Amino acid sequence: MAGYCIFSLLVINICLLLGSSFADDPWVSYQFVVSYITASPLGVPQQVIAINGKFPGPVINVTTNNNVVVNVRNKLDENLLMHWSGIQQRRSSWQDGLLGTNCPIPPKWNWTYQFQVKDQIGSFFYFPSLNFQRASGGFGNIIVNNRDIIPIPFDTPYGDITLVIGDWYIQNHTALRRTLNGGKDLGMPDGVLINGKGPYRYNDTLVPGGIDYETLTVQPGKTYRVRVSNVGISTSLNFRIQNHNLLLAESEGSYTVQQNYTSLDIHVGQSYSFLVTMDQNASSDYYVVASARFVNETTWQRVTGVAVLHYTNSKGKASGPLPDPPQDQFDKTYSMNQARSIRWNVTASGARPNPQGSFRYGSINVTEVYVLKNKLPVMIDGKRRTTLSGISYVNPATPIRLADQYKVKGVYKLDFPTRPITGPPRMETSIINGTYRGFMEVILQNNETKVHTYHMSGYAFFVVGMDYGEWTENSRGTYNKWDGIARSTAQVYPGAWTAILISLDNVGVWNLRTENLDSWYLGQETYVRVVNPEPNNKTEFPIPDNALFCGALSRMQKAQDISFTTSIKGSKQKLLVGFLLMISALLSMLA
Repeated sequence: MAGYCIFSLLVINICLLLGSSFADDPWVSYQFVVSYITASPLGVPQQVIAINGKFPGPVINVTTNNNVVVNVRNKLDENLLMHWSGIQQRRSSWQDGLLGTNCPIPPKWNWTYQFQVKDQIGSFFYFPSLNFQRASGGFGNIIVNNRDIIPIPFDTPYGDITLVIGDWYIQNHTALRRTLNGGKDLGMPDGVLINGKGPYRYNDTLVPGGIDYETLTVQPGKTYRVRVSNVGISTSLNFRIQNHNLLLAESEGSYTVQQNYTSLDIHVGQSYSFLVTMDQNASSDYYVVASARFVNETTWQRVTGVAVLHYTNSKGKASGPLPDPPQDQFDKTYSMNQARSIRWNVTASGARPNPQGSFRYGSINVTEVYVLKNKLPVMIDGKRRTTLSGISYVNPATPIRLADQYKVKGVYKLDFPTRPITGPPRMETSIINGTYRGFMEVILQNNETKVHTYHMSGYAFFVVGMDYGEWTENSRGTYNKWDGIARSTAQVYPGAWTAILISLDNVGVWNLRTENLDSWYLGQETYVRVVNPEPNNKTEFPIPDNALFCGALSRMQKAQDISFTTSIKGSKQKLLVGFLLMISALLSMLA
């Protein structure tokens, strides 16, 4: 132990010395060892994906403009990529962790992500993006804090509580993958997890005994910031805390107009943070609930996540029925109206010392319009596939961004249609040719029977409208052109549309997809390619020294170098990255 402390002090002093000679923005490093473990979140032993032996993985807690280094060791038996959902990767789609930009990390290999949380604040999450792996875990929260010089638009909370919620199957991701490949639906989930744990036994009939549940211990009278991300597969969840108000404060990097909700629908891939004041008496604990939405509640009763909010002076356990979900079975507009009520706080500062609303998106001329329409799964070439505007996306062997870098021809087509195709659906690698510094309007039309959420990497877009029915040109008259929320993931209700506006100022190749994991896996995605046409392009970082090669460029891949300082030759920046990784590895071995 003494040796560990002496070593730690040495490391701190060296870092301080090095820090004086490097860039002003601090560096933060993490070690992720991704492996299988056996866990029983619903009372049945199963294989889950853990990070550093934990499920869920550790919270990445950083501050605006931090340089983040995550060294990932793949101890799975299949390829791996880690995706940082909502982190905008300014000027560097190379670090996005998706097949359009990165070759996968092979088993037993180690690869280092390096990115900056540039001009960002808020609540996000990470997850493995390949092979349906998110269905088995590998996810965790990301917190990006304000710099000290930038005030937050509320009193500093007493503490942070991070929650990942989501639907869950007892079968692992490989079994679920086989089901989808076999042309079948996944069926009803087996439960909903809160922080990787099953439900508190609020009902002896519905919940078996022996299940470990999450307990949130709080101080009476204090206000906490509760950050919640839906990392599930395909189920919208209603989140609520018994007898407590949820004061919505932020969503995926944007401070919101602060409004109280008794419950809020959180759709797959979405993140929110609430201010919750512990102002109830401590006669007993309280339920924290995440229950399925837009389903037959009679048959889905077992699919409910329940944790416990425990006051330090509590007198007894939570008991009785759960707090009621929204009673809107005959009002399909309830959830949509709730979504419309979420507004951007245009007087608050975000990551910079200027009001969020100073970017007047409503007065910018739209340069390109895309109407993206989904439909129920269809058969294409004997395979059950999902589509976007009639095209089912096929991941190429050579990632798009890598193909551009090395001028590999025939990898993709820049012909994604601006309107849904009228002919038979087809499978191909068709992507959107975005105009650098253009302003794109995207209408997401949901012709399926379930809620979809759509996410775009590299950007926060403005959610300006949503309604039931078919979108028309006249629908623009209903747009919110002043304080529509800026976020990276927006829901589209069944038989409805959602309109978003995107300022294409971030060069790279960026994924646009449904977050519903089953539909994403079967092809409901595309990419937006944004290229700066100017010579001597300095709007994008160069290809990283440790880039992996695959597909048509496989011959360029060198053998794995197991050292943590593979790419440190050259600039001081690379030296610091290598040093941080080496120190992190040594500390983990001593721990």
